[in-house]
Amino acid sequence: MIRIQQAVTDYLELRRALGFKLEREGTLLPEFAVWVDAEGYGHISSDLALRWATQEFKASQRWGAKRLSMVRLFARYYRSIDTLTEVPPADLLPFKQQRQAPYIYSDQDIEALLAAAKKIRSSFSAKTHTTLLGLLSATGMRVGEAIALDRDDVDWVAGVLMVRNAKFGKSRLVPLHTTTLLALRRYSDERDLEWPTPRSPSFFVSTRGSRPFYKNVHHVFLRLLDRSGLAERTTPRRPRIHDLRHTFAVKTVLGWYRTGVDVETRMPRLSTYMGHVNPSQTYWYLTATPELLACAAQRLQRRWEIHS
Repeated sequence: MIRIQQAVTDYLELRRALGFKLEREGTLLPEFAVWVDAEGYGHISSDLALRWATQEFKASQRWGAKRLSMVRLFARYYRSIDTLTEVPPADLLPFKQQRQAPYIYSDQDIEALLAAAKKIRSSFSAKTHTTLLGLLSATGMRVGEAIALDRDDVDWVAGVLMVRNAKFGKSRLVPLHTTTLLALRRYSDERDLEWPTPRSPSFFVSTRGSRPFYKNVHHVFLRLLDRSGLAERTTPRRPRIHDLRHTFAVKTVLGWYRTGVDVETRMPRLSTYMGHVNPSQTYWYLTATPELLACAAQRLQRRWEIHS
């Protein structure tokens, strides 16, 4: 059974080399290999995988389905080594992921958040969170990407950000609007006055001069939701900081529709800008807002009129 444990190690190394982080798989699949060894089985079977996936007391069907999915992908790989291995069928423990509609911020919502951020008691913390939220709104960057930025990642002459080692290990350039670049320059100057001797290479810094932690940024964001009155917005659900990324995607496409450009040919550009592997991931971010649906319907109506 050392063979399965070694195969798990090789499998994880191979997929990580392709850019997958595999944080959960990195813990659970080695546990699965040890469990198979303890059970005394020589091969992976569908029944064995199902028992392991559902063994946790009070485990939800959703979590069981995720555990089984991890084993299924590994079993496909391991079957090339052990032909007696069974790949569990996809419908063995079915679970349909229900996607909750994101909250799409209006311009007034974003203004309210920024106004609340400016009122944070610490003046430097207020500048940090105001600039950070402004950057997320203007670029659709992931929160982790923004707080991972270093000072050298801003090209002030070209007006672009270098996002390094983002999701799937990808790096990309993010062009900035002039107003966004000016806001970052203003923050950079104020940060250097606050910390003339840098304690961290981070572009955004906390009140201690170190790189901000995601959980602290999220905690501040929740307070800002309360102070801005947006916490009461529960339709379709309570706003999240990640919804700023959804909002950026929706408003970008909406702007394209309104200016009459060919949206489908532009989608690969938006996908690249947002750091997606392919446009299908970007489409996931597009929520059927009334404005977006109306623009799409008008575009379709014009095409019918042209070809009728």
